[in-house]
Amino acid sequence: MKNNKIRCSWSVNDRLMTEYHDKEWGVPLHDDHKLFEYIILDAFQAGLSWRTILYKRDNFRKAFDNFQPEKIAVYTEKKTERLLNNEKIIRNRLKIKAAITNAKAFLKIKEEFGSFNKYIWQFTGYKTIHNKWHEIKQLPSKSNESDLMSIDLKKRGFKFAGSTICYAFMQASGMINDHLISCYRYKEIKKL
Repeated sequence: MKNNKIRCSWSVNDRLMTEYHDKEWGVPLHDDHKLFEYIILDAFQAGLSWRTILYKRDNFRKAFDNFQPEKIAVYTEKKTERLLNNEKIIRNRLKIKAAITNAKAFLKIKEEFGSFNKYIWQFTGYKTIHNKWHEIKQLPSKSNESDLMSIDLKKRGFKFAGSTICYAFMQASGMINDHLISCYRYKEIKKL
């Protein structure tokens, strides 16, 4: 951990959050499997902190077959009940059912566009939007792009895909660079 660098304030004072900030958050992501993981975890985050999800991420990976959409899309009611009894994940029936529904919708998008990556990056014109925030309080919770993404994902059958969830997904997957301009990662992400 690089303690001498200036970071976004949300990532300091927690080893796992700092590691996530330094290595993952805002890095342009084009791998369908990882994009699927992010979109599912962001749906589970609804109403919770990202820290809560991050600390359970490995448990989610085990419980959800390492986020393989082909497997999740065919989960049975028996599997849903097992997930609801798994104390190591977020046990919310609506979110678990949404993960199954979203896996099916994800696979349809992949089939239609050739990849989820090709579909999802269209909302930012296939490039990262580099914002120029000075303070955390300036960060929006949604944008025109996340509004459009939300509308289209919902039209395609996604659940828990509101604009705020979409915006968090866009930040995480590097579609939007929302590191503060004072953060050492801002310039690094801009160079990618």
